[in-house]
Amino acid sequence: MAIPTGAGAAPRHDRWVMAGVFALMLAGLASLAVATGWAETLHALTTLGLAQAALLLALSLVNYGLRGLRWHLFAARLGLGTGLGQNLRHFIGGFAMSATPGRVGELVRMRWIRRETGWSFERSAPLVLADRGSDLAAMALILALALALSAGGIAGALPVVALALATAWLATHPALLRATAGLAYRATGRFPRLFVRLRRAARSLAAFRGGWTMGVATLLGLAGWFAEAYAFHLLLAWLGAGVELWKAVAIFLFATMAGGLTGAPGGVGGAEAAMIALLGLEGVPLATAIPATLIIRLTTLWFAIALGLLVFPLAERLSKEVRHADKAA
Repeated sequence: MAIPTGAGAAPRHDRWVMAGVFALMLAGLASLAVATGWAETLHALTTLGLAQAALLLALSLVNYGLRGLRWHLFAARLGLGTGLGQNLRHFIGGFAMSATPGRVGELVRMRWIRRETGWSFERSAPLVLADRGSDLAAMALILALALALSAGGIAGALPVVALALATAWLATHPALLRATAGLAYRATGRFPRLFVRLRRAARSLAAFRGGWTMGVATLLGLAGWFAEAYAFHLLLAWLGAGVELWKAVAIFLFATMAGGLTGAPGGVGGAEAAMIALLGLEGVPLATAIPATLIIRLTTLWFAIALGLLVFPLAERLSKEVRHADKAA
């Protein structure tokens, strides 16, 4: 779980990773646009006005803000002693690493916490586990509701919902996580220090087990992710695609979760392919599905990464200043 501590080492590497996955996404969408005709695709892109683009970004900000508040809630329950501004800085700054393989780069948040509070990775790991688990639970619950309320289902969606809920349950239940870590070690016989750290981190998850904490966290996650899914519905309507609300919500969340299951940085490739394919099944032509996919990914994933890159240098500098001040004291 170690993270490079050299100044700028992580961001320099990850800028290349993000540039590469962004180029791959554009190349894939461009090849599809060529196949269906540039004129139609460009026309769909130019129909979106500045006010509409601003609303899409605003709904993404609603998602980030509510999830940032959830991060602050978890940090307070864990007893980190960090303030709201500090926690939001950590949360938003971590988006800069969203496009790293397996999202391992997000552990930079734990590095900032260690510098500013002295907490080890094992002690702060429950915060990351609770945050990831809460995200999975919120997305799975909204997807399940959307599937129930929309006309027709999505092949493979129910297993994804079940897997997400099971993973969220595991990530937020100390006894299950400790038992799983023990079984994994006995099965592999490798990485003993990693599994010991995981078992220690699992003990701290008890701080989040209160009904009030998880209830508020779930509501924040549900509202945040629904805001982004609703943005996708608005975008499709503006582009002239006749996809009803709950079907649009289901497509957005399923594609996002399916992209994450591929393990690709930021789900790039898998999410776009799933989104375009599902829109096609709803009768949306490629000339509309391609720009819709491009725009929603730019205003969600890549907008988050852009915000993270803006905040990252500040978070890095302030965390170093706190560490140096503590050493001087």
